[in-house]
Amino acid sequence: MPAVIVLGAQWGDEGKGKATDQLGQNTDYVVKFNGGNNAGHTVVIDGEKYALHLLPAGILSEGVTPIIGNGVVVDIEVMFQEIDEMASRGVDCSRLKVSSNAHIIPSYNRLMDQANERARGKNQIGTTGRGIGPTYADKMNRIGIRIQDLFDPEGLAEKVEAALAPKNEIFAAVGMETLNPEVVTEELLAYADRIRPMMCDVSLEVNEALDRGDTVLFEGGQATMLDIDHGTYPFVTSSNPTAGGALTGAGVGPTRIDRVIGVAKAYTTRVGEGPFPTELDDKVGEALRVKGGEFGVTTGRARRTGWFDAVVVRYATRINGLTDICLTKLDVLSGYPSIPVCVAYEIDGVRTEEMPLDQAGFAKAVPVYEELPGWDEDISGCRTFEELPVNAQAYIARLEELSKCRIQSIGVGPGREATIVRYPLI
Repeated sequence: MPAVIVLGAQWGDEGKGKATDQLGQNTDYVVKFNGGNNAGHTVVIDGEKYALHLLPAGILSEGVTPIIGNGVVVDIEVMFQEIDEMASRGVDCSRLKVSSNAHIIPSYNRLMDQANERARGKNQIGTTGRGIGPTYADKMNRIGIRIQDLFDPEGLAEKVEAALAPKNEIFAAVGMETLNPEVVTEELLAYADRIRPMMCDVSLEVNEALDRGDTVLFEGGQATMLDIDHGTYPFVTSSNPTAGGALTGAGVGPTRIDRVIGVAKAYTTRVGEGPFPTELDDKVGEALRVKGGEFGVTTGRARRTGWFDAVVVRYATRINGLTDICLTKLDVLSGYPSIPVCVAYEIDGVRTEEMPLDQAGFAKAVPVYEELPGWDEDISGCRTFEELPVNAQAYIARLEELSKCRIQSIGVGPGREATIVRYPLI
């Protein structure tokens, strides 16, 4: 399978880093196609934990070329901090390539993120404050700063001044410190020499790799339900973490893609504000949070927890054209006598098995549960489907049926090796 997209099938934090890392061991390229350092991937190798924020998971696999695509917004300071940290642990980061068309997160957009959230008051959407949204907004407003702009100092100074002027007015209005455009320009230019060797034409490089028969894995940040077009708007991210975003975020055509893998937890979590039909806002939810270690890699925020929502994952299957699901954290569900699974919603007394047409309806959705028998056995040592308890096998079979997509692999622990592969892909 030379071209494979890996993306989140829920609200993020599904374990995409582990899935990408596992598949990345057998690929030639791993291309990150959206988002920025507003989300994190945790990968555990030989008991060592690696927290990735901006770098593609392929950075941890020898012989793989990791690429940051044009659809990503890059905080250069954070990128080099992450590179230095990885290098200090013996990870070779010299292979990293960055699209010359990727947009940069300047310091003023981190401030804009904070100013926007402050202005929203009680209507905050729960951003990470990393400047992601304002940078994508600048991109759409055609006042963004790209990696290639670092090599045109005069042009860069003009662009920074034009983009910063209206933002300084906002900063002053809300009582924040204004920024000097010359200082911001110098901050950015300081990274030019170091980033120059990393620059590449991602579209050309990836398409030529596919022409050679190399294997390319496209890695998405966030998830389907956070997609700017298809997610729970406005409680979404500012990019397209869905399969279509992989095409525009890396510069490849749809006919080049062979498999689309959606990563989903055996239950559901969400970070930040917004509707969450299966949320467990009680002791059960807190116990699930603690047992599953549900705290954000980037922010440390406690994740909201709930039971598996088949309506959401079925929607992700449709939106992305999923060919496979990588199910993670099945081991967290060991010990429950029975496990509820949301199979439909009731909205104003009417049952629906599909996503509601509008967000007002989704906000009122009451989950319709089907109770499945649980299991007590520790499954962390299982490496084949047949080794799983009978009830765990039945749980997988039912999720497969409800999601309308085959479950390709099953995570039974945090380690790279703690995975049951049912259908080899690469």
